[in-house]
Amino acid sequence: MWCVAELNPEYIEKMEDVLAVYEKPYHAAEPVVCIDEKPVTRHAEVRPPVPMAPGKIAKRDNEYERCGTANVFCAVEPKAGRHFTLPTPNRSAPEFAQALGRIVDHYRFARTIHLVMDNLNIHCRKTLTDYFGPQEGGLERALYEKQRPGAAPTLEPSHRQRIIAMVCADPPEGHARWTVRLIAAEAVKRKLVPRVGRETIRILLESHDLKPWREKNVVRGRTQSGVHRKDGRRTGRV
Repeated sequence: MWCVAELNPEYIEKMEDVLAVYEKPYHAAEPVVCIDEKPVTRHAEVRPPVPMAPGKIAKRDNEYERCGTANVFCAVEPKAGRHFTLPTPNRSAPEFAQALGRIVDHYRFARTIHLVMDNLNIHCRKTLTDYFGPQEGGLERALYEKQRPGAAPTLEPSHRQRIIAMVCADPPEGHARWTVRLIAAEAVKRKLVPRVGRETIRILLESHDLKPWREKNVVRGRTQSGVHRKDGRRTGRV
């Protein structure tokens, strides 16, 4: 049984962000890879199976001997029709780090790997740093947005100010609310920044404690025409 969280604006925004990753066109340098794991039971034959022969099907007894449990990580690149199965003794953080290491090694020529996974406690950056150490930069650069050595900052202070000012105004026509994806697209469209990623926008909003998809988090100035009384209430339009 699946327990679906409340479909509030924040949940929908995060869902749309994941769907946007799935919609990315195929690019060999930026593969989209989904990974998950599954516990499995190990079985051993009680009686030797009978192999297939001309005119006879293979036969296998329905009895088996339980030999403990194991885990299987499965990684899928849907747009390329490629998948990997990585069996491990258990589902521990070190095993997950090794699985990611094998994935990164397979895509060694990729510029960025867009990794999609659920919120299991071991699915985090700490798993990588604990296993590979803080000096191991290959996995970090491949799987996460990270500033490259010698590169200019993603957003200058002036860029940040323009984006925050835009978010504090009404969203574009046809949109009921701002989303991280919309903010990133509009910032480039309005030439506020040359380019910007959704993760950069998310961090910017988080640093300013802004959640524009929630109306109470954004103050927008509005003016209304009309005749106002001394008590401040509007009595009619002009």
